[in-house]
Amino acid sequence: MKVTAKPNYQLAGLPRAGFMPRLGAAIYDVLLACGVYALAGMLGLALIAMLQHWGWLTLAPQAELAVALQQTPVVHGVYQLWLLLCVVSFYSYFWSRSGQTLGMKAWRLRVQHPNGQNLSPITAVARCFWSLLGLGNLLLLVSRQQLALQDRLGNTEVVQLPK
Repeated sequence: MKVTAKPNYQLAGLPRAGFMPRLGAAIYDVLLACGVYALAGMLGLALIAMLQHWGWLTLAPQAELAVALQQTPVVHGVYQLWLLLCVVSFYSYFWSRSGQTLGMKAWRLRVQHPNGQNLSPITAVARCFWSLLGLGNLLLLVSRQQLALQDRLGNTEVVQLPK
């Protein structure tokens, strides 16, 4: 039995958000994403330090953990992947759950499919990468349909919610 999400016709047909409201929400969300990044960094470094302390991981012999991490390419790559995963998970979780990050709530924006349906977790993850670190939004400056690159590639839209 295939379960599909029902379209939310109450949210379909809302006006699409332009560049400036998206920019405002993005600034707010970047600050939150920096917090997620910092927390993930601390947890990752703590785990690496514990693994090194227990003898399960050997890093380059340096006085500081951060320097030793930089000089061990495989561990450094896994650490960077961990950080990326945490930040992408932050956006994907909010986009697939309610269609809104905290910054989008403050600016009354919502990301959704054109029929009002929430994004799937896979679409939300893909949308993170298609946004090109926010550069995909520059397409809004020349787009008559008010669709950014990530909207076009993922069949999504960011709408302005009513007051």
